[in-house]
Amino acid sequence: MSGLRYTKDHEWARLDGEVATVGITDYAQEQLGDIVFIELPTLGKTIHQGEEAAVIESVKAASEVYAPLAGEIVEINEKLQSEPALVNADPTGKGWFLKLKLTDPSAYDSLMDEASYRAHLKEYA
Repeated sequence: MSGLRYTKDHEWARLDGEVATVGITDYAQEQLGDIVFIELPTLGKTIHQGEEAAVIESVKAASEVYAPLAGEIVEINEKLQSEPALVNADPTGKGWFLKLKLTDPSAYDSLMDEASYRAHLKEYA
């Protein structure tokens, strides 16, 4: 999990220059169960931090994925359209959702680091 930052809603972001790759955490995918469908956003769309970025449907429920940071969507993981289970198999790797060109790359520092996120997860235990 190193190199990632987290939100209280269980999204993660990995920064590479001005572009952040975004997905959901292992905890989130475990809570959802088997993921059967993912609705991804449109390329070129600008989203604000905290705004709905994608929708996940699992055998248990439908859930929103919120943008951990503000920016323009510059890439989506098209493999998730035909293989949504990639999120269950590898949520912080091949199961990423989208890439954002950040409006303010310094906002990345406001997200939780791994230790803070682990402490946050203890609230659910």
